[in-house]
Amino acid sequence: MNKAFMSVSSIIAVGVSFTFAFAMNHTAVERGKTHFNNNAFAGGKKACNTCHDQGRGLEEAGVKTKFTIMGGEQSSLEEAINVCIINANRGQAIPVDSQQMQEIVSYIRSLGK
Repeated sequence: MNKAFMSVSSIIAVGVSFTFAFAMNHTAVERGKTHFNNNAFAGGKKACNTCHDQGRGLEEAGVKTKFTIMGGEQSSLEEAINVCIINANRGQAIPVDSQQMQEIVSYIRSLGK
């Protein structure tokens, strides 16, 4: 095998290993915080933290049952998160039953504690 292929393969292997190690050694809240601070989360251009620095303004979000964002009404935290991902972050909506959604919801709910 050529040297470039081996280098790329090694980099990918290290990245995958790091991801699995992070997932195994961190709580859903910690992983959610990582998503919240990641500019590339859900294919976006900005992190959630760009508008909600250190989660400010979201302290009550974990207990709310209705949200009004950008003139629209959402009936769940998951819907509200996707509205922000699509409109503010310019990313792709994530499935409401996905692990990533569960993690970011866990983090946002932790802000009210």
